Amino acid sequence: MEKLSGLSHLFITIFLHNFAAFMVIPAITDVTMAALCPGKDECSIAIYFSGLQHAIIGLGSLVMMPLIGNLSDKYGRKALLTLPITLTIIPLAILAYSRSRNFFYAYYVFKILTSMFCEGSVHCLSLAYVADNVPEGRRASAFGILSGIGSSAFVCGTLSTRFLSTASTFQVATAMAMLSAVYMRVFLPDSIVNDNLSTPIMSEGKLDGIVNQDEESDKKIQMFKTLPSIEDMLALLKSSLTFSQAAIVSFFSTLSDVGLHASLLYYLKARFHFNKDQFADLMVITGIAGTVSQLLLMPILAPVLGEAKLLSIGLFFNCAHMIFYSIAWSFWVPYAAALFSLLYVFSQPCIRSIVSKQVGPCEQGKAQGFISGIGSFANVASPLLFSPLTALFLSERAPFNFPGFSIMCVGFASVRTSFVHSWYSFPLCRKSDCGHDDSVCPEFNDKGISSNFK
Repeated sequence: MEKLSGLSHLFITIFLHNFAAFMVIPAITDVTMAALCPGKDECSIAIYFSGLQHAIIGLGSLVMMPLIGNLSDKYGRKALLTLPITLTIIPLAILAYSRSRNFFYAYYVFKILTSMFCEGSVHCLSLAYVADNVPEGRRASAFGILSGIGSSAFVCGTLSTRFLSTASTFQVATAMAMLSAVYMRVFLPDSIVNDNLSTPIMSEGKLDGIVNQDEESDKKIQMFKTLPSIEDMLALLKSSLTFSQAAIVSFFSTLSDVGLHASLLYYLKARFHFNKDQFADLMVITGIAGTVSQLLLMPILAPVLGEAKLLSIGLFFNCAHMIFYSIAWSFWVPYAAALFSLLYVFSQPCIRSIVSKQVGPCEQGKAQGFISGIGSFANVASPLLFSPLTALFLSERAPFNFPGFSIMCVGFASVRTSFVHSWYSFPLCRKSDCGHDDSVCPEFNDKGISSNFK
């Protein structure tokens, strides 16, 4: 009963946090364009600014995600969740106060600094929290429900934006972000990873008692050791063929998603003169379809089809909806393409479920943090590859008239590798404990793949 209560509080926390984060997305493109290129529908500088922001954030997250996952295994999920949920408030509060050019630059800098730690960490830690409290056989459905909660927050947030002014949007988002932090600290119980869990970072005992100097020094040394080395990451990749396949699929899937999100809004603004309200309408359709799929369809389909087949379905339709966006010939085509989210949302929960079954209960944060780090690497590469392409084909210097060419390239770049890798059936063996009993995976041992990751 306590575990179920803990999950309900986690879902409410994630809903409030995502509500605040998602409701500003339809408005931020207009804010950026107004600050950098007032009165224009096409602005290469804004595209480059956004691409650079994504790349720098991805580079910082690449280092931070595995560290955060490791620290959560040692100090508890709640202590680590507090930091990103609190830091998210700062950039929102800046634009809630003013959206002039100087305040936009301040937002831009603080968004980069805070998102290096926050980007993906809340989702990563939430997945580890769920894995702590849900048996292996039910994790795919639980991860789907968690993603569905995020999708429902996406719907509610973007729908709210549709009926609010730009100023009110950022003010409400700031208030919701603050409410999320307060709710989590008051109601969310910590998730105990194992019986030997070290004293939490924010433990009250540290305020009341006197700690032995040698013990405190040892704890500080151990904390620095939680930053995984290159050898640790390679060992984790080699620990199972399934894990390495999932990492490859995750990289190319994230590469395409980031490339699409960095380009799509600027493409629609230049191509069909979309603004905040049309962006919100489009996102509401995407969010409703994704929510229905993850909360209703995925719990039914996951036990029947399995994660591997469901992942292939999700990746195929992810590519298909990108191609529809790229060849949009009328303003209504993007709305039709958004309905594909009914099926492409399967991919990320399936990848996370597959990964969670490859490690023991005391390594869930480490494994989920590593996959989030892989996604952060894609966050670096994708804007560097596709932002210049988007700016070129939306400008008057385009070599030929195809405004959606960069989005089509995103779709083809992802499907060629991620879909092919996912098509081969994942050998879903599991690591039943922290000692990694490999007797359940004889095919790995026959191939000589190392499984000594600790």
